[in-house]
Amino acid sequence: MSEVTALPLPRAVSDLPLSVGVEEEFLLVDADTGVLVPLAGAVLGGVRSALDLQQEMTLYQVESATGVCLSMTEVREQLLAARRALAALAGPHGARIVATGTPVLGGVRPPPLAASDRYRTIAAEYGSLIDGLTICGCHVHIGIPDEDTGVLISNHLRQWLPVLLAISANSPFTDGRDSGYASWRYLAWSPWPSAGAPPWFESAEDYHRCAGVLRTGGAALDPAMVYWDVRLSARHPTVELRVCDVAATVDEAVVLAALVRAIAVTALAGAPAQRVPDLLLRTALWRAARDGLDGAGIEPRSGRLVPAADLARALVEWTRPALRAAGDEDLVVDGVDRVLLDGTGAVRQRRAFRRRGSLVDVVRMLAAQT
Repeated sequence: MSEVTALPLPRAVSDLPLSVGVEEEFLLVDADTGVLVPLAGAVLGGVRSALDLQQEMTLYQVESATGVCLSMTEVREQLLAARRALAALAGPHGARIVATGTPVLGGVRPPPLAASDRYRTIAAEYGSLIDGLTICGCHVHIGIPDEDTGVLISNHLRQWLPVLLAISANSPFTDGRDSGYASWRYLAWSPWPSAGAPPWFESAEDYHRCAGVLRTGGAALDPAMVYWDVRLSARHPTVELRVCDVAATVDEAVVLAALVRAIAVTALAGAPAQRVPDLLLRTALWRAARDGLDGAGIEPRSGRLVPAADLARALVEWTRPALRAAGDEDLVVDGVDRVLLDGTGAVRQRRAFRRRGSLVDVVRMLAAQT
């Protein structure tokens, strides 16, 4: 990655910040035992809030979404308000929210689903795949003027998917044991037939042709079930990045959002996107899920194993002009340095377990951290 260089931004690009929105998914756990509790309906049933708080597919989960933001200050304020609101709503039910990609202590399989005809149809169509649905991600939306712009950004994001996954890795434990991975969520999600890295697209028309293959073959029932790691949103005029674990903290979520937007701006500035072969990208994503930043990653030009931390630094350098133009340079440089120094969410979970010797204490740490 050392040969990757950033381009100076055309003034027209740097003067027009792209809008950004962030969705976060959380698990609901018993405040005393740390075990999953199916209380999403009760927690959100009477909510009256200006915040966008929603149920997810399982009753073990709740979700928040920011509005359309133009600055990372806005993103941070809205994420913080949503986490505080969800924590306050869960408290009277004896529950807490935790930001982790997978249930540390497990839950019932198949998980209890929210009442929805669509969810019942998905369960009937895809069988035991729903057993792995109790997972939580962070989705970053970037506003786009048209779908061809979204495809351009998708192709640029594609080459950086393993690095973004490694930075966000926050799911080492599952069902009461260490999975051996930094992001078990990514592996748990991968059996879905429409999941994984997207193809390289030549145009918006090519994007829809590929998405149509999934729907024709039954791998996706509708556009909302096109679960690629990057996709054109079925509901909003955005391109949506879906590869990341839910961030352990608000500050880490903001860093992810700033990086994703900076990649998009760099794409619009005319930087070339590397067309990473599908097999190499798939392997790099597996490696990122296994090691996070605390090991090796795959350099996409050569296919060589290199320190994952070097790949994270290369991403910061590649996007630095876009980060500087948006006023996000210090935020991202400091945020990535902090994760490299203190460890990803996965590293901190394992550290807490070694220190305390109890997965219940890990869940309590996660709830406090959230």
